[in-house]
Amino acid sequence: MSLKDEIDGHTVLAGLLAHPAGHSMSPAMYNATFEKLGLNDAYLSFDVDAPELAHALQAMRSLHFLGGNLSMPNKQKAIPLLDKLSPAAKLIGAVNTIVNDHGVLTGHITDGTGFMQALSNDGLDIRGEKMTLAGAGGAGTAIAIQAALDGVREINIFNRRDASWQNAERNVAIINDQTQGHATLFALDDQPALKASISDSVIYVDATPAGMKPLETVSNVPDGDWFTPETIVFDTVYAPRETKLMQLAKEAGVNHVYNGINMLINQGAAAFHLWTGLQMPVDYIRETVFGEPAAVAHS
Repeated sequence: MSLKDEIDGHTVLAGLLAHPAGHSMSPAMYNATFEKLGLNDAYLSFDVDAPELAHALQAMRSLHFLGGNLSMPNKQKAIPLLDKLSPAAKLIGAVNTIVNDHGVLTGHITDGTGFMQALSNDGLDIRGEKMTLAGAGGAGTAIAIQAALDGVREINIFNRRDASWQNAERNVAIINDQTQGHATLFALDDQPALKASISDSVIYVDATPAGMKPLETVSNVPDGDWFTPETIVFDTVYAPRETKLMQLAKEAGVNHVYNGINMLINQGAAAFHLWTGLQMPVDYIRETVFGEPAAVAHS
């Protein structure tokens, strides 16, 4: 039975507040989950820019939404408009998930959780290890701070000396002052330092736009020989499904090479659990919504 046949007077809404919102895969992911689990809920995308955000959040309260998701430009703008924040959202300074508890809106951030869960689902545990991370934007910040909170021992952050450099400095300070981990900041164009860091890291994560349109031919790592077969290589880009970085790693015989699809699905699963207390059928969603194999494929 299709979703439209299931909607009735008892259907509860959840939704995305973003600008633009029409490209999002979230409605397909969450509505397929609701249907699979037999829940009388529905998820819609709402094109909401920052000036309309306060009104949209009040509507979320008034219309008794389950909650919702936030994307750009609203992840930071929502913080002063919410009633509560999770500890991770406070540290990261961004919200991508809202839970509505009888009109009390609590902001959470599940991007970093999705990253860690994507690794865990494939039997990989990086707690107590060293990570090299490129990028200090939204995804890079969430990954760095969540990894430190979860017990990653050391994180070398590489970032361009651009508008996001100050955010990279903030991330390092937060990790060093408020977690058990240790972080150090380097310039991304310091290739010898990047190569040396990767050489003694368990995982290299790229959270920059490199590999994404229009940068499909760009990789911050110029040579797959920088990796060993045991290095975990994780690119947060998921369109295209195989980036230049991933190609280089696979050609070099790296055993664990990932794009951002599983991070995307698992951050959605974390949000779904916050709303409902239930587990998203991630293998089903991976296959039916994203056309990916049920199990994470190794290179």
